[in-house]
Amino acid sequence: MLKIAIIGGGSSYTPEIVEGFIKRYHELPITDIVLYDIEEGRYKVETVGALAIRMIQKAGLPINLTITFNRAEALEGASFVCSQMRVGMIPARIKDERLGHKYGMIGQETNGIGGFAKAMRTIPVTLDLCRDIEAICPDAWLINFTNPSGIITETVLKHTNVKVIGLCNVPVITQYGIEELLGKKVQIQFAGLNHFIHAFHIWDNHGKDHIKDVIDRMCSGDDFELPKNLGKVTWVPEQLKQLGAIPCGYHQYYYMQDEAEHKEMDAKDFITRGEEVQAIEKELFKLYEDVNLATKPKQLEERGGAYYSDAACELINSIYNNKGILMHVNTRNNGTISELPSDCAIEVTSLITASGAHPLNIPAIENPAIRGTLQLQKAFEELTVKAGVEGNYGAALQALTINPLVRKGHITKQILDEMIEINKAYLPQFK
Repeated sequence: MLKIAIIGGGSSYTPEIVEGFIKRYHELPITDIVLYDIEEGRYKVETVGALAIRMIQKAGLPINLTITFNRAEALEGASFVCSQMRVGMIPARIKDERLGHKYGMIGQETNGIGGFAKAMRTIPVTLDLCRDIEAICPDAWLINFTNPSGIITETVLKHTNVKVIGLCNVPVITQYGIEELLGKKVQIQFAGLNHFIHAFHIWDNHGKDHIKDVIDRMCSGDDFELPKNLGKVTWVPEQLKQLGAIPCGYHQYYYMQDEAEHKEMDAKDFITRGEEVQAIEKELFKLYEDVNLATKPKQLEERGGAYYSDAACELINSIYNNKGILMHVNTRNNGTISELPSDCAIEVTSLITASGAHPLNIPAIENPAIRGTLQLQKAFEELTVKAGVEGNYGAALQALTINPLVRKGHITKQILDEMIEINKAYLPQFK
C-alpha cells in the first residue's frame, strides 16, 4: 500500500499533482490518494476530486481516490503527506495585500507584511497538523508547499519531530527559463532562502559554468521565464555584474523596490494579485465542473504556482525509489551556508534519497551584498517563526521592523496591530 494524503485537497493545483502521479505510476505505484479539506472548502474539494477521479479513470490506473473532511482519516496509513493549504482562503490573501497597499507598501503574499500575515495564520494550523502526523503516521514524510514555504518548513524543523522537506516553484521555473535562454539542459546550483535565492553556478553536461554568460545576456536585455505573478523584471546591469550571481524574480521587491511600489501605488484601478487569482480560480473551477473534462486544463498555468505539484511528485518519487537526483528544496541548513544558523531552513540544491535531502555545500559567501541581505532576511524569518509559534508580540514587531519591505517607525506597530485585528479569527497564538 502506498497512500498519499493531500492537505488542502480542494486547491486548484490538485489536478497538476494527480497528473504528476499518473505520469509516474510505472515507478510510483500509488494505491490511495486522499483529498482532505475543511467544510468551507467542500465545493472546491468535491469539484476537483471529481475531476481527479476522471483523470485516473482515463489513465486506466487502479488508484483509489477519496475525499474526506476528517484529517485523522486522511492521515491513517499515509506514507507521504502533501500540504497545500491556504488558511483563510483567498479572501485572507486579498486583505493582506490590501493592507500593504493601504500603507504604501508592496502587497505580496510571501514577502513583507503579506508573507508575515500568511505565516501567522498558517503556523498554528501546521503545528496542529504535525501533532496529528506524529500520532497517526509518524514515519510519513511531510512535503510542504504551503507558503511561505521556507518559514513553514523551519517551523516544522524546529518545533516538531516530523520529517519535512519544503518546495517552491521559483527555482524550477527559473531553471526552465535559463535552459530555454541557453538552448540546452543545465544543472543550476541555487542557494539561499525561499523566495530569496541566487543561482551561483550554471553547469552544462560538459562541466562548463555559464553563470557569467547568462548574467551578460540578462544585462543586454535578454529575458527568461518567471512565475506568472512576477511579470518582467528589468535589473540594473551594474548591479547584476557586481553580484556575480543571478537573483530570483522575487528579489525585484528588494533590489527594485521603488519601481515595484510605484507600479502598485500609481495604478488607477489597483487590483491585488489575490483578486486576479480569485478570477482565475473562478474560471478554473467552472472548467473543472465539466463532466467531460478528464485532463488538467492549460489555464492552470496562469496561476503563479505552476510546477509546484509536479515537483512534489518528483520529490516523492525520488524518496520512495532512492533515486539520488538533484532538486531545489527547503531543508535544514546544517552548515551548508556557513553564514546562517545550522538549525534554520534554507532553500538549496540537494541530492534526494530515501533518507531525505542532502544539500550541496557552497563556498563561503564573500560578496557582502548577498551575505548581508541573506542574513537580514533569515533574521526576519527566525523572528517570524518565534512570533507565530509563541504569539510573541515583541518578536512580531521586531520581525516587521527589520523587514526591508515594511515601513518603519511607530507606523510599524500600527500595521502589526491592524494585521492582528483583521486576522484575529485565525490567530489563536495572540489571544
